[in-house]
Amino acid sequence: MASTQEKTTPCCIPKTNDKTKKSSSSSSSTEVLQNWSLAVGSGSGLSEDSVPKTASMAALIRSAETIEDPPATKTTTSKGISIMTRAQTSHPLDPLSAAEISVAVATVRAAGATPEVRDSMRFVEVVLVEPDKHVVALADAYFFPPFQPSLLPRTKRGPVIPSKLPPRRARLVVYSKRSNETSIWIVQLSEVHAATRGGHHRGKVISSKVVPDVQPPMDAMEYAECEAVVKDFPLFQEAMKKRGIEDMDLVMVDAWCAGYHSDADAPSRRLAKPLIFCRTESDCPMENGYARPVEGIHVLVDMQNMVVIEFEDRKLVPLPPADPLRNYTAGETRGGVDRSDVKPLQIIQPEGPSFRINGNFIAWQKWNFRIGFTPREGLVIYSVAYIDGSRGRRPVAHRLSFVEMVVPYGDPNAPHYRKNAFDAGEDGLGKNAHSLKKGCDCLGYIKYFDAHFTNFTGGVETIENCVCLHEEDHGILWKHQDWRTGLAEVRRSRRLTVSFVCTVANYEYGFFWHFYQDGKIEAEVKLTGILSLGALQPGETRKYGTTIAPGLYAPVHQHFFVARMDMAVDCKPGEAFNQVVEVNLKVEEPGKDNVHNNAFYAEEELLRSELQSMRDCNPLTARHWIIRNTRNVNRTGQLTGFKLVPGSNCLPLAGSEAKFLRRAAFLKHNLWVTPYAPEEMYPGGEFPNQNPRVGEGLATWVKQNRSLEEADIVLWYVFGVTHVPRLEDWPVMPVEHIGFMLMPHGFFNCSPAIDVPPSATDLELKDNDIATKPIQNGMIAKL
Repeated sequence: MASTQEKTTPCCIPKTNDKTKKSSSSSSSTEVLQNWSLAVGSGSGLSEDSVPKTASMAALIRSAETIEDPPATKTTTSKGISIMTRAQTSHPLDPLSAAEISVAVATVRAAGATPEVRDSMRFVEVVLVEPDKHVVALADAYFFPPFQPSLLPRTKRGPVIPSKLPPRRARLVVYSKRSNETSIWIVQLSEVHAATRGGHHRGKVISSKVVPDVQPPMDAMEYAECEAVVKDFPLFQEAMKKRGIEDMDLVMVDAWCAGYHSDADAPSRRLAKPLIFCRTESDCPMENGYARPVEGIHVLVDMQNMVVIEFEDRKLVPLPPADPLRNYTAGETRGGVDRSDVKPLQIIQPEGPSFRINGNFIAWQKWNFRIGFTPREGLVIYSVAYIDGSRGRRPVAHRLSFVEMVVPYGDPNAPHYRKNAFDAGEDGLGKNAHSLKKGCDCLGYIKYFDAHFTNFTGGVETIENCVCLHEEDHGILWKHQDWRTGLAEVRRSRRLTVSFVCTVANYEYGFFWHFYQDGKIEAEVKLTGILSLGALQPGETRKYGTTIAPGLYAPVHQHFFVARMDMAVDCKPGEAFNQVVEVNLKVEEPGKDNVHNNAFYAEEELLRSELQSMRDCNPLTARHWIIRNTRNVNRTGQLTGFKLVPGSNCLPLAGSEAKFLRRAAFLKHNLWVTPYAPEEMYPGGEFPNQNPRVGEGLATWVKQNRSLEEADIVLWYVFGVTHVPRLEDWPVMPVEHIGFMLMPHGFFNCSPAIDVPPSATDLELKDNDIATKPIQNGMIAKL
């Protein structure tokens, strides 16, 4: 993920090629002392013999009073972004650079025993091995601005500062086309490797292992090969001719993963069961091929050898007629006339944005955090903290991300019954992310971040302008008018938004994290794109969907998302002082304490263990959950905390024996809570593609029933939406929003928004004049 270029684009105007110059600072805050191995704990990868048995984390850092921290100076670029100086090049949580990915791939490839083994290697994923939390704390305390020694404990003897951090490591998932095996490799990198442009230096293989009985995610190269193989298959060409199609260039083959419905789908073979669509010949540059699904054809592709192994033309279903409303590009919409009465709306910030950046570190309105990116999850938010006056830096979460999503369809007919995509685990949200250079989704003064990942053959690809960071005006933050005096106070709300958008076949998903001035964090998913459709026989209707055009219907379906939140409410690294409390609103029983029958109250229940913590939303009791620190109190003596407030939600509309629930048992509850374990990352296990194992992942982990009364807490929140398609969802589906809130609950002693300054007086808008309305912190909106 690029962080050395500042790519700020006001109002989505194409950026110039100017690169922002950064000032550098020496790492004078660190002492060159030899036993840095004390710093890294179990995540360092050092041999056991190199670490003294009496080592403790408290012995790491010399007393803060004896160290002169370099000032966190800042430079203002010509574009108005404040850039903080930086002590070293790669923070332990920075995503792998393009050079590091090249080194990791070259190292693994060179380790192949024979040329045939090396040639058959396919690189599914190359990601950073995220270090132990203590290493992250050490880096933030003394190696990277804004230099926060308070993250680490002080000791009487005075701690030792290492001269450098442990080497970065890469984790590679490698698929062998030759043997159909999947292996995991760990490669150690170094500073020189990270700086290498050509990638000709090699790292060091730390470990490698074959993972039996799994299939890794599919890759875009495989999808393209699968489409070509199917279109070249003679029996397929004959079947298309029966449907009146001879031009194979009109045919679209979407290579869906096979899932797991029986032993025939076992991972001993790498399989795809494509869905077929056909474009209509037209002059439209973006002809909507999803408007003409091809049904009745069964195709099974061996993706290892890239051959069709099963083919059957089971039922001749006529292609739906060309719908005149099928296309959505400019000039191709209803009647060929686009709206012409929308006046321009511009968001400008002449003084630049209010956020400050240093690489992937973001500071804004008392919030600070780091941005990461992975091929599977996409955007990752690290080290979320709030600067709270005299209380200093207060951690909220160590890591936030969307780790899985599942889209089950509700039509029992072929091919729709097997449409239950795991879009993160089978495809990768990050790998399918957009370059916002191709169409900007944000307005205002924007900081973009690039993302780097490997392609299937080991080359490095870059998604430019992949992640968008910008501020948004968000209406009223708070307001009150005293009716006696007539005096009023009002504050505009500002929020900081970090987002990316991905396309998985026909659907688009936008993933957003919003940070607010009143201490809230909002997670939001925006769903849009094109419906996945089915074809109907003349005169046929189906109750499992909505007819949207002659011969064309959209099946009912659901979208589920899983947010994994490694919480750290008021916890420094190494502390495990969090617990989760469920809150339900209860109506008081009639009686002497409720003579007016109006009483209700909030009842709390501590979730003491994992099995007790499998919970569902309940809007009838306004159910929510509070993550509390067991050692910190606010001014009223209550434990400090953040509460998880659900938005609209649902559970799977499927029988308990539904085949997709074998792999997605985590969908059976909206909330799961586990103690932190570094290997527990994905709720359906790391390899859900063709996974034959029932309930792998979260549903199995919680059977340990570990204690949660005081722990390093990880929340898994499952939220979804049920989509009964409408005519208004065609040909493109307007954005649908779902998500949830993390809100401070007793975390602050009063509203953190009370000190937000008022905006300038609004200018009156007269007749057709354009007035400029200043908004706090320099943002200006033209209305």
